[in-house]
Amino acid sequence: MDDSPKADSFLDLSTNINSHLSQIERLKEQLGKLRDMLQGVYDSDPTYQTHNAAVKEATKIRSQTKKQIQKQPPVLDLITKIADLKAHIKDLTETLSDYLDQYAKTGQTSIETPDGKIKQIIFVPKLVSVGK
Repeated sequence: MDDSPKADSFLDLSTNINSHLSQIERLKEQLGKLRDMLQGVYDSDPTYQTHNAAVKEATKIRSQTKKQIQKQPPVLDLITKIADLKAHIKDLTETLSDYLDQYAKTGQTSIETPDGKIKQIIFVPKLVSVGK
């Protein structure tokens, strides 16, 4: 059996991946430059500067008010409960992901929930940098 078509397909796929990575990086760089240009236009407008200063002051006041409210014991309790629930949901989600991975390795691509709904298991490929 000849692996040449398979190897060619793999090389074509690698070339396409690298080409798209390069395009994405170039476009992100171009996008950054355009955003900087737009911000420069805003920053040079006197009306924008005045409104921006007012927004910053209002934000500062709101932030101080929020900090004062958060010092109240019932509010602190709510903040703690929210943080605990978020952490618990994150842990459950990570465990569920592990279970789904194991379940998918059995060849199953969907699962029926207790309420009779069919849920499909999907995996989302993502490219991340390693090393260097």
